[in-house]
Amino acid sequence: MSIFELFFKKKQTSASTARDRLQIIIAQERVQAQVPDYLPTLQRELLDVLSKYVKISPEDIRINHDKQDGMDVLELNITLPDC
Repeated sequence: MSIFELFFKKKQTSASTARDRLQIIIAQERVQAQVPDYLPTLQRELLDVLSKYVKISPEDIRINHDKQDGMDVLELNITLPDC
């Protein structure tokens, strides 16, 4: 950085600001688009089936979806009550 750049900074134009903001929005939408839409349905159906046999709440079922080494990994954690 030169001494002139320190005193005579270029103002960022509104177009470049809008472009930067749009890039952030697009990146966030890409991340959200990678989450499968069937997970809430899967959780609800699991709760329905398990409720027939044990008393369980929706908070007791946790479903996580990750990508590891180019593969989809579905992690399912169910906390069952003590008998």
